[in-house]
Amino acid sequence: MSFYTIAKENCNKSLVRNFDEYPHGVVISVDKPYGWTSSDVVRKIKFRAQRFFGVKNIKVGHAGTLDPLATGVLIICLGKATKLAEMLQAQEKEYVAGITFGCTTPSFDLEKEIDAYYPFEHITIDSVKSILPGFIGELDQIPPVFSAKQVNGNRSYELARAGVEKELKPSRITIYALEAISYITPVLTLRIRCSKGTYIRSVARDLGIALESGAHLSDLVRTSSGGFSVKNSVTLEDLENLMKID
Repeated sequence: MSFYTIAKENCNKSLVRNFDEYPHGVVISVDKPYGWTSSDVVRKIKFRAQRFFGVKNIKVGHAGTLDPLATGVLIICLGKATKLAEMLQAQEKEYVAGITFGCTTPSFDLEKEIDAYYPFEHITIDSVKSILPGFIGELDQIPPVFSAKQVNGNRSYELARAGVEKELKPSRITIYALEAISYITPVLTLRIRCSKGTYIRSVARDLGIALESGAHLSDLVRTSSGGFSVKNSVTLEDLENLMKID
């Protein structure tokens, strides 16, 4: 199926306002802003698309959730392209993560306040690099309790926020590559290539444990998903300009 792709390189082109001109649907590579949920972006684009194309029942969905505190590639599918969301979601992903050692949070990121402190002075870039090979390959990863994983019909984060403690089952994931870009005490900048379903927050937690400390995810950018790159992704402002209504 040949869908129409909206990316940075065609921001200067005009969109045809007749949605019938896109019989296979539209795929948009969005650079998700910080603080927005993936659902927020879907709702924003759906509202804009409905007005621009004059069609009330346009299907809109995303191909892979990106946490609110992360930025970067979020693939949005419109029309018949929503049928391809699962296929697009299954593609390899790349992230650049900031991981802060010496303290943990219940959510493994900055959504929750720090709950414990640990020594980190012994950690060096060499000690980090020495453990990274053990995290490459197929792994059983325990997801964060503050995640969208289903537990008896409920989202895990809903139970966690209600104070219900449920241990999540490990998920099989694959990490293809890890690169320590820099370590400026106590923050590690890490490049990660991985399969769908990988929680970078859990990677941060596990690295902290492996280095006899604690850690949480303090920054995250999804730099690519399949063939889509953050460098070629459009902002919501770009989309508003493309779908400007006179």
